[in-house]
Amino acid sequence: MPLSLFHPIVQQWFRSKFEGPTEAQAAGWPAIAQGRHTLIAAPTGSGKTLAAFLACIDALVRQGIEEGLPDVTQVVYVSPLKALSNDIQKNLAKPLEEIASLAEEAGTPFPEIRTAVRTGDTKQSERQRMAKKPPHILITTPESLYILLTSKSGRAGLGGVKTLILDEIHAIADDKRGSHLTLSVERLCALVAENCRERITRIGLSATQRPIEETARFLVGNDNVTAAGTPDCLPDCLPDCLIVDTGHRRNMDLDLHMPEMELGPIASHELWAETLDTVARMVREHKTTLVFCNTRRMVERVSHQLSERLGEEAVAPHHGSLSRSVRLAAEEKLKNGQIQVCVATASLELGIDIGEVDLVCQLGSPRSLSLVLQRVGRSGHAVGGTPKGRLFPLTRDELVECTALFSGIRRGELDTLKIPPWPLDVLAQQMVAACVSEDWAEDALFELVRKAYPYRELPREKFDQLIESLSTGFAPRLGGKGAFLHRDGVNHIVKGRRGSGIAAMTSGGAIPDNADYDVIADPEETFVGTVNEDFAIESLAGDIFLLGNTPWKIKRVESGKVRVEDAQGQSPSVPFWLGEAPWRTTELSQEVTTLREGVNQRLDKPEEAQAWVMSQSGVAAEASRQLVAYLEEGKRVLGMVPTGKRVIAERFFDESGGMQLVIHAPFGAGVNRAWGMALRKQICRSLDFELQASATDEGLNFSLGPNLSFPLDEVFSYIKSHTAEKVLRQSVLQAPVFGTRWRWNATRALAILRHTGGKKVPAPLLRMRSDDLLAAVFPAQVACQDNAMRGDIEIPDNPLAFETMRDCLTEAMDLEGWIEVLSGMERGEIEVYAKDTVQPSVFSHQILNAMPYAFLDDAPLEERRARAVSLRRALPDDSRDLSALDAQAVLAEGQNAWPRMRDQDELHDALLVLGILPEDHASPVDHASPENHASSDRQELFAHKPLPEQAQGWFDELSAEGRAYKLDLPGSAVGWVAAERLTLVQTALPNAMFQPTPLAGWIAATELDEQFTQEDAILSLVRGWVECSGPLTAAYLSGILGLELGDVSYALAQLENEGLVLRGRFTPGFRPGFTESLGSETGEEFCDRRILSRIHRATIGSLRREVE
Repeated sequence: MPLSLFHPIVQQWFRSKFEGPTEAQAAGWPAIAQGRHTLIAAPTGSGKTLAAFLACIDALVRQGIEEGLPDVTQVVYVSPLKALSNDIQKNLAKPLEEIASLAEEAGTPFPEIRTAVRTGDTKQSERQRMAKKPPHILITTPESLYILLTSKSGRAGLGGVKTLILDEIHAIADDKRGSHLTLSVERLCALVAENCRERITRIGLSATQRPIEETARFLVGNDNVTAAGTPDCLPDCLPDCLIVDTGHRRNMDLDLHMPEMELGPIASHELWAETLDTVARMVREHKTTLVFCNTRRMVERVSHQLSERLGEEAVAPHHGSLSRSVRLAAEEKLKNGQIQVCVATASLELGIDIGEVDLVCQLGSPRSLSLVLQRVGRSGHAVGGTPKGRLFPLTRDELVECTALFSGIRRGELDTLKIPPWPLDVLAQQMVAACVSEDWAEDALFELVRKAYPYRELPREKFDQLIESLSTGFAPRLGGKGAFLHRDGVNHIVKGRRGSGIAAMTSGGAIPDNADYDVIADPEETFVGTVNEDFAIESLAGDIFLLGNTPWKIKRVESGKVRVEDAQGQSPSVPFWLGEAPWRTTELSQEVTTLREGVNQRLDKPEEAQAWVMSQSGVAAEASRQLVAYLEEGKRVLGMVPTGKRVIAERFFDESGGMQLVIHAPFGAGVNRAWGMALRKQICRSLDFELQASATDEGLNFSLGPNLSFPLDEVFSYIKSHTAEKVLRQSVLQAPVFGTRWRWNATRALAILRHTGGKKVPAPLLRMRSDDLLAAVFPAQVACQDNAMRGDIEIPDNPLAFETMRDCLTEAMDLEGWIEVLSGMERGEIEVYAKDTVQPSVFSHQILNAMPYAFLDDAPLEERRARAVSLRRALPDDSRDLSALDAQAVLAEGQNAWPRMRDQDELHDALLVLGILPEDHASPVDHASPENHASSDRQELFAHKPLPEQAQGWFDELSAEGRAYKLDLPGSAVGWVAAERLTLVQTALPNAMFQPTPLAGWIAATELDEQFTQEDAILSLVRGWVECSGPLTAAYLSGILGLELGDVSYALAQLENEGLVLRGRFTPGFRPGFTESLGSETGEEFCDRRILSRIHRATIGSLRREVE
């Protein structure tokens, strides 16, 4: 039995508290006792923290009883959260006290086992006490461990560490903070190996990850990974690491709550009110409740509105922009039962001790499979407890996403862990820190760095380049600013410069600086929290805003500070914080595709589709009904349901006369953001037009404006997979994300210091210094674009520029995933479709209403053209194809566009516009009329209406006055031409015969200054007819004007490129096969943009009248 491994006193204590060890404890204790690296992956509440600590306590007890405990730190516990560190110390104190009491009762001499917390909040007096008498168990954070390893006193206390515990390892493994920690771990191991020639036992505590072996590699480091890339924990490898994976499946009371009102594309005020009423009712039914929101702004809003329902004393907010004291107060109140509900962001996801939680509510989709397990797992935290969670979808797309999430959880799916490869900014900081206390041979330092798993493939040339930048400065033209290392180029030794230690310790860490303003409450000078810089600058004295569920009145805004006072309950606004919204994970996007495709295959029988959704996900009937109805309505308009294997481009008019292009591509915002930025750049280059654009998890939106047009299906061929990265790189250079990431990386690499002279650098000054550094390193990026040379901007060979671009492509976007999508489209594995619609499909509604974090350009919310789209508020009851234009609207608008001819002057005006008018043709017959739908006679489809009876007389008068001529057309037809258009028609039709014959060299006065090529003349004739007609084919115009079909098609393509004409199949009942007799194989029609816009508006008006 595993308990037999422990000292009898430790065994006695454990049995007095627990019935027996959990699976994680029973499997992990033997390996830890043997000194093996151990990764314990188990759900929340499985006892994995005790599994790690009890083995360490037992070792200290045995050593203390047998030989006494020296004043040396032997166990280091690292938690990603300060609050979690404080909880661990409290939770350790009681067991140690109780074990000591048992030893005293048994008459066994028991050593004093000291614990201490070292974080950024630790007082200076406590730090000095630790330096004089180190604790046996040190509880710290990644940032504080880094500082301890960099300072002389800290290193002295860490030289005898035997065990290292990394808790919540899953929370940091996939970002730069985790990479930073692995370098600190390797520095700690090197320090211990140098002092006592011993190896540190590494214990990792994690929620279950996929692949779990990757988490093990992250834990043990590259020295303990085989050449094949696997950690030494598999049966055919040396048993150097044991993986204890008890699985992530756990009995859960998990449900999807649907409101009584129908979900829509956005969460209306009425829906919010109903949702919060329901949450308040659930809070009353439970002792303690945790409500998770996806943004800090939503936390403040929900906290305020729940306070109105439950009372201010019953609710507390918790998020990263609140001060530590406010957060700690919320945690203590929840733990002690002083509040009923705590509303939080990710700040309470991890294992902070907040006592027993009965219920977890998630407002909106969490966008991740693993995240919902982590959050719901905060309830039922005790061993054997049952977590209870309720998800509240707020929109139709969130309903689909949450249902797909439930399906994935049922099948045991998880998100895949992706560790960033060798971040250079973090490496630069750690290299400076490593050289502060001792000199390093370059080869030895490189070898140390490569032991950290994220840096296992670090190229030597990148390492050498970074050494050079740290010794000369990232921008030598700034006079060596940021040079923190001395480099001996002869002996290849590096050591820290004077001041490098202060810089590394005061400006270190991997958490990016967001340049927020501190909120200070007067007169107490109490730090309340932070608000975004833009919010602070835009605010005025006297404004009331909400922070920490308390209204504050602004007294004044200073540099980096907002001075406030209690607003005494006055009605507040909610502040905003700007940031990059996390996108939906790839695995959840795949679940969405599976769900959508499954429903799509069963939409011919909606009841069967609903039953299938319920069986796959376990959601209730109402959720299934609304989901199926939503997908059914979208398919009615588009003809199909977009999935990860089927991408659809949809285009429609907005109220401003422009057009909106929506690409339905549910790959997640990471892929779509990359696609949107690159496509926006490519369209700008090709068509010389800047677009407003946005990208969400479900697709992309482009506002095309009134002067931009192209064949819709061409949008899929604008960017190819082999050139995609090149285009995206150029797009990123012009985007705000590059400047933000540059500042983050420059501060992490110590190229810009966050603290100087013992004070924090104000946000505006930090930004200015970042801009100055960028201008010195990369002048082309900040150069005036009016003076810039055309062509690609060359990215300099600089570590910061390299890292910033890589971060933009792989963190802010998903370059790899996007290229996979493009490749799949090129191979035909992903189907692509294009459709012009009268009204936007319901799938486009949420994309059109995207929040500012989805924007890919700088236009503010109030100037977004996408908001000028009229959207239906409810799903229709009938099953017609709502994407089709109304036949009567096509007829009416075509006739309205045709020139009026009521006398000879109006006939002359018509000839000036049309160029050529057949004498038996006053307007195109309505080929949208029902009698022509059934006709198979192509000539009848384009038959002519006779001219008014007076038309011949009007023409004769014009001819007698020398203002009009007759023209012989193919097939013995006769056309009329205005005298002012003779040169134009003669140029277009060089063999044309006129009656009477114009005098040699005669040119109409209005054409004296015009010089036409044949291409220009044909374009002018085609433009005149298109501007006066409804939808037409190239073959029809060719027959009317006597022009070659290829010439007409080319002219129409030119008009399309100018944005004047749109291509598609607009006429209801129009059959492409009819065009074959006239030489067209595509069946495509062309229509003037303005006329088509009027047809769309008339069609929408007709649909509205039917509803009324």
